[in-house]
Amino acid sequence: MTAPLRARASTFLIAFPIIALAALFPAQAEARAEATSAPTVAAEAATARGAAAADRGDFAEALRWYRIAAEKGSAEAQFEIGVLYDTGQGVAQDAAEAMRWYQRAADQGFAPAQVNIGASYEAGEGVPQDYGEAMRWLRKAADQGYALGQHNIGALYENGHGVAQDNAEAMRWYRMAADQGLDRAQYQVGVLYEYGRGVRQNFTKAMRWYRRAAAQGLASAQTNIGYLYGAGLGVPKDNAEAMRWYRMGAAQGDALAQFDIGVMYEKGRSVRQNYEKAVRWYRRAANQGLARAQLNLGVMCENGWGLAQDYAEAMRWYRKAAEQDLPIAERAIGALYVNGLGVPQDLAEARKWLEKAAAGGDDVAAQWLKEN
Repeated sequence: MTAPLRARASTFLIAFPIIALAALFPAQAEARAEATSAPTVAAEAATARGAAAADRGDFAEALRWYRIAAEKGSAEAQFEIGVLYDTGQGVAQDAAEAMRWYQRAADQGFAPAQVNIGASYEAGEGVPQDYGEAMRWLRKAADQGYALGQHNIGALYENGHGVAQDNAEAMRWYRMAADQGLDRAQYQVGVLYEYGRGVRQNFTKAMRWYRRAAAQGLASAQTNIGYLYGAGLGVPKDNAEAMRWYRMGAAQGDALAQFDIGVMYEKGRSVRQNYEKAVRWYRRAANQGLARAQLNLGVMCENGWGLAQDYAEAMRWYRKAAEQDLPIAERAIGALYVNGLGVPQDLAEARKWLEKAAAGGDDVAAQWLKEN
């Protein structure tokens, strides 16, 4: 499911280029500003000083300047105060207070604030969840040509939130944002081409769009390029090139890329097989909550591959994956109960887990239940 994106201080520059700080503070004007009390500083200059303080990590000072500008009617400053409350920087995190400031900016037509109001309604943060209101505010931003608004409307259609699920309409909105250079939209266009959702499946086009997003440094796009090389989809199969792209994504902390590197080391694809390194990479991804990595780490513990065999530790990782409703992890838990490995043998408990796995579509668990 595609999550809504929120506008941040640097993000809204896509649609709202800001005058360079040097232009705001020519030498003589800067000297005069130093001698002027804070409440009389122009709203634009106060906003710029707030931004400079935020860049230094001094969010309390940033808030002080933003408030000066906000009270003078600066929609940008009102938006920035909302971001500080939204993220808990310099103030206690408060989604409702963030929403109040976003509203002030949005009422002036400030598209980034309109996007964040839409995202808040979609997620139910600071306001009751309301997909209809989310769409209403996102359209206000999208009608101004704001790429994040277009992207998030695409996500509503892709997820079927407040509208009939419609991948073709999702693609239409993602393309609007992608054509403006928004990396997440370019990535989503690639995903729809890769899986043939709303368009004819086309791995070559998927790769093209992933490359556009990856060129901007988007880790998830780099990871997906690695997958296409590893699977030979839209490009000749090339495990070495796949590993190169996985490493780019992993260097940015992408859990799926870390998992994929683990698989490469476990299977010995383009690298010498090395269970210890596989475990190391699986653990990085598992610690970020990736269910498949948690499952594979459990498998490594159960079999003693790359670390000491430990059935109890295997059970711990299988349970983490099962908490995310991964059927194969539920089956693995059932198998440990059947055999009394890491836990006392308990066929009733085993059956419970195997039934969950079978209900989730695991054929091995279903077969065991049929035979037992």
